[in-house]
Amino acid sequence: MKDQFNQYNSENLVALDDLGLSEAELFTPVSHDNLESEKITAPRYSYWNSVFRVFFKKKINIFMLSLLALIIIFSYVYPLFSGYDRFANILNGASKHLSPSLALERMGQNIHWILGSGASGESTFDAVWNGARISISLAFICAAINMTIGVLVGAVWGFSKKVDIVMNEVYNIIANVPYILLISVLILIFSANFWTMVFALTVTGWLSIAYFIRTQVIIIRDREYNLASRCLGTPITRIAVKNILPFMTSVIVTLLAIDIPLYISYEVFLSYIGMGMSEMSLGKMIYAAEPAMLTPGWEFEFWSPVAIASIITIVLYVVGQNLGDASDPRTHM
Repeated sequence: MKDQFNQYNSENLVALDDLGLSEAELFTPVSHDNLESEKITAPRYSYWNSVFRVFFKKKINIFMLSLLALIIIFSYVYPLFSGYDRFANILNGASKHLSPSLALERMGQNIHWILGSGASGESTFDAVWNGARISISLAFICAAINMTIGVLVGAVWGFSKKVDIVMNEVYNIIANVPYILLISVLILIFSANFWTMVFALTVTGWLSIAYFIRTQVIIIRDREYNLASRCLGTPITRIAVKNILPFMTSVIVTLLAIDIPLYISYEVFLSYIGMGMSEMSLGKMIYAAEPAMLTPGWEFEFWSPVAIASIITIVLYVVGQNLGDASDPRTHM
């Protein structure tokens, strides 16, 4: 077998002279550059480019984001041009409590009457989007306040043992008071309006976020680079903001995904039990239209704001949750 192998190799060898090429053409010297050898050939990594690449890879996210954009347009842009006036037709008895078909027949074939009319003869379609603007604004303002305070306090809380002792006692006291009960009492004490609701939802709403962030900070506060920063005399606040919070982007986005729809749910629930804002938000509309739920032909007055509130909360949750997943660097592989 060995003899056959050697015979095969000898028969298939090709002499260099038979190729008709010079040595310069056959052999090229390889240069070595120390600087070039240190360069990384991998593509440059961009965190947010990777986040959006992972997020938009799923078609459901594109659909939900488009639906969210449509909701924002109808909530904030459409009311500017609709000319909505809740009491414009209050003296016209024939315009009240109309089903969509009757409203289109009596009031004209246009988008304003596709959901019928309400108790004051107003367009239910216009009223729903005016209420959605109030509810969404409330949710975003409360989320911005609670998240900002909660993240900053939670970062310092988890990193400073002195702050941890004090804040744990504060948390143990306040966290045992039912959140809904606290909100209800504050609304009863002050006048029930938009900013009272904002105050009630944010006065202690940041505390649970801060406690969650504190738990996450404790997990990573004793890593080597943080110990090195402390040895160099770096202030705790700077370590928390520069060294810890950037690693928690996905956690913060996930918290936002949960909290924004939750504030809308709180507003709807409190309004439904008669403790909501004076403004006609979605919750206030549902409360006002409660008698119409069981009245034949009036159902659209109740189910329209219910449906819009449900769609808004679902879309905000799905978009936020999937964005939170995409923000996790482990999904960028």
